Amino acid sequence: MTTAGAAPRPLLALPPGRLIRLHLASRGVPAGLAVLVGCAVVLRIMLHWTPAGSGAAARQLPLLIEAAAAAVIGVVSRSPFGEPERATGRWLPLLRLGTAGALTAVAFGVLAAGSAGAHLDYGYLALLRDLAGMTGIALLAAALAGGGLSWVGPLAFWMVAAYAVCAAWTTPWVWPGRPPQDRGAALCAALVFAAAAVVITVRGARDSAHE
Repeated sequence: MTTAGAAPRPLLALPPGRLIRLHLASRGVPAGLAVLVGCAVVLRIMLHWTPAGSGAAARQLPLLIEAAAAAVIGVVSRSPFGEPERATGRWLPLLRLGTAGALTAVAFGVLAAGSAGAHLDYGYLALLRDLAGMTGIALLAAALAGGGLSWVGPLAFWMVAAYAVCAAWTTPWVWPGRPPQDRGAALCAALVFAAAAVVITVRGARDSAHE
């Protein structure tokens, strides 16, 4: 038991399991997971109504769901504590990296499950590439503008990508417009995700305590 006026237990003294649970709860990860499942359900419905041969919509609409899933990952990178949380020590960067990586993997898993048995234009390889790249954009937007505005990044990129699909752009930097076997497009998406992982690990989302 602690006496009145005693100093609170420092976060670093908490067991690792509890520290992880507190970190995930503070970011709203449980709600984020529920939204990702909802994205998978919507993807399933979209694929049912836009079967193979539906033209550009068969590519653009699934990309919109992938952008929404990426936006969820960007939003939950937001810290409700701001700068004071940075004083909790060496575990915070690892928690940020682990959360971003785990949520990206979960997002891919639920979207792949939602599209199982349906026609997903370009297949799972492109799903992984596009989702990872747009998640990187969301995390970079969180680092620059804050987690609350991170959804703007993947949404803006989706608008560009949707036009690129119609216009048959060849630049690998707009990777959704390239075939899944395009190594340049995969490399560009991987570079964006890797850069975002470094930035979000080192400095986190641009949020302050009063936000």
